Amino acid sequence: MTVFALLGSIALWLLFSWLGSAIVGSYLSGRKGYGERIGLASGLLLNVIGVLIWFVVPPRPESLWKKVGPFRRGRAAEQPQHLRADDAGSGAAPAA
Repeated sequence: MTVFALLGSIALWLLFSWLGSAIVGSYLSGRKGYGERIGLASGLLLNVIGVLIWFVVPPRPESLWKKVGPFRRGRAAEQPQHLRADDAGSGAAPAA
């Protein structure tokens, strides 16, 4: 194996870690209620340190992090209360 092949594989793994930290930073900041752009910027500029910063930053009170947790996904978590089908007041006509 030549030095150039080893250097290329190291560069590829560094690229993957850079892009991965941008993705994780964007997800964490969006989930904590600060918007995804600021997390994307911190992940791109600060690499792994930017992700560690978003683990320390406290979530806003109205954020999804506070409402449903850090990793929970689902239609019920993302859909507003008045649009849920399992709600008793889902738009059905009241019984007479």
